[in-house]
Amino acid sequence: MKLIGIDLGGTKVTGAMFDSNGSLLYKTTRLIEGRKGLEVGSLMKNIIDFLIKVHSEGIDAIAAIGICVPGIVNSKTGKVWAPNISGWEEYALQQEIEEYINQPHIKVSVDNDRTCYILGEVWKGAAQGCDNAIFVAVGTGIGAGILIDGRILHGLGDIVGAAGWMALETPYSEEYKACGYFETLASGNGIAKQAKKMIQNGVFQKSIMNQKPTDSLTAYDVFAAYEQGDDLATQILDKAVQVWGMGAANLVSLFNPEKIIWGGGVFGPAKQFIERIYDEAYKWAQPISIAQVKFEASKLSSDAGLFGAAYLALSSSKIQ
Repeated sequence: MKLIGIDLGGTKVTGAMFDSNGSLLYKTTRLIEGRKGLEVGSLMKNIIDFLIKVHSEGIDAIAAIGICVPGIVNSKTGKVWAPNISGWEEYALQQEIEEYINQPHIKVSVDNDRTCYILGEVWKGAAQGCDNAIFVAVGTGIGAGILIDGRILHGLGDIVGAAGWMALETPYSEEYKACGYFETLASGNGIAKQAKKMIQNGVFQKSIMNQKPTDSLTAYDVFAAYEQGDDLATQILDKAVQVWGMGAANLVSLFNPEKIIWGGGVFGPAKQFIERIYDEAYKWAQPISIAQVKFEASKLSSDAGLFGAAYLALSSSKIQ
């Protein structure tokens, strides 16, 4: 029997066929390209259709479908809030896919990307064999998938892991309202935002980042400038390392994990800082817990959510 995993991102949808042992058999990606609401749901259904067609055994061989979404999934209703997708404030994704497939033997499961990231790493990545591990996803925003005592934490409103809102410094500023202090300083968008703000304020006029239009600067421009010894990029990323360490220290002290796994688009280029992040966390964290934990980069990289979606499917099926 086979599993389908679907990973919905902010700009693309990736789908894959897996066997029950976790071997990825086929993968395809489609760009969202401005689609909204039902159009994104239709794109996901098209990918499912395509995966079933390329697999010669057909729909009867599919045991389950797992879907990873960037946002909040209400575990009671199956409805999705995905802020990057227009029209997905209370989107009945699970019901839509179930009705479209119309196969009682195929279980459809939907969960948030934070949960899927850590599930993927537990199944086939850096957290294999762990009962206590946290995946810190640093991309456009910052989120944490939390596995404690072998269970994924979800919370009252299924919002566990909104780590971007960690309060790590005073005083409070209105700029933290939209996405929190941690995310404002150390997410991909946050790193770019800090560069834009400093350049617009006339700070570091000699920075090589002045060679680009300020509005077009990205986190990758900051990392590229850092590699060339740029003082502004160094200041921004030194601060990011500090708050990544402080945020990780809080997670270590609260949850006593075996591993903190760093992933998302920023880790990537930020993998080089993992030892420095641990050293910073060591200053702040509960001393016994920080001595027990390991900090590692994701082994699945951009496929963590995809593998996690497939494992979500496996966990819900009768073939596990």
